[in-house]
Amino acid sequence: MDQPGFDVHIDIPGTTIFDGKQAMKGYALNKMCYEFNKAENREAFKADPEAWMEKYGLNEQQKQAIRDSDILAMIEAGGNIYYLAKLAGIFKLSVQDVGGMQTGRTTEEFKKFLKSQA
Repeated sequence: MDQPGFDVHIDIPGTTIFDGKQAMKGYALNKMCYEFNKAENREAFKADPEAWMEKYGLNEQQKQAIRDSDILAMIEAGGNIYYLAKLAGIFKLSVQDVGGMQTGRTTEEFKKFLKSQA
């Protein structure tokens, strides 16, 4: 018996679905971001981001997204938002900032939207 959602890729316009293909694409980026669970690694990254990107073997798309502080481009390059949250923090972006980016809203508009859904 087929279970819906397990054999069909859902296309949501403007949304990057994190599936197995994206996980493989973003493995190096997500592995690097996992290391940001430690404060000393976040500081080391801030001191020399290029060295960190090289150390983890990021591809040029991932590196450019980081250079541009573009979280949405990082997601497109295979980043998982749960790992990217630490990197977003390095860029002084909150989860609400990223939510706003993902929905085409400002941070304040996104916060108001969240409150309206409660």
